[in-house]
Amino acid sequence: MHDTIHHAAATDPAKQLQPTRRGIMIGAVAAPIIIGAAGEASGQAPGALGADAVAVRISVNGTQHDLLLDPRTSLLDLLRERLDLTGAKKGCDHGQCGACTVHLDGARVASCLTMAVQAVGRRVGTIEGVSAATGALHPMQQAFIDHDALQCGYCTPGQIMAAIACVQEGHATSPEQIREYMSGNICRCGAYVGIVAAIADAAPKMQAG
Repeated sequence: MHDTIHHAAATDPAKQLQPTRRGIMIGAVAAPIIIGAAGEASGQAPGALGADAVAVRISVNGTQHDLLLDPRTSLLDLLRERLDLTGAKKGCDHGQCGACTVHLDGARVASCLTMAVQAVGRRVGTIEGVSAATGALHPMQQAFIDHDALQCGYCTPGQIMAAIACVQEGHATSPEQIREYMSGNICRCGAYVGIVAAIADAAPKMQAG
């Protein structure tokens, strides 16, 4: 009887198609090996650029970069992963926290929502390019230090980039206005009092300079 049942299972196509625990385990182990072998055969490492890659020239902090990019690459990922400019932080990746704020032609943008190809022919400014070539801090950087406008520091690069733009836009004439126009930048440590004071302090120094 046992031999009869075994023979029926082996010859019945419906039963042969039913997954077994052993088959699932073997497939789970073998799949990465097969995928890896296919990747090596095609000459493409994981994450390699596809046929739709585009050649671009992007200016970041005054330096020209010639790059081959996937057109879906965000400006934030370009800065962090391709150019090693890690000042802009990936906080929410949805344009809601402001940690990734950079300047595009002097205007503040959320780099996580900005495609890298949108920066072609424009000027990208990051926190790494804010201080003077001599190493002297930007008035806004110094003001953040003087007023303890940070705690953990994760949001600080984005806060400073937004604060500089806030002053340049003419939106730093009162504490109330500063709070309104800096509301897109979140500080989870709650250093808002120091941030507002720093911007109010730096504004006349920036204008004088």
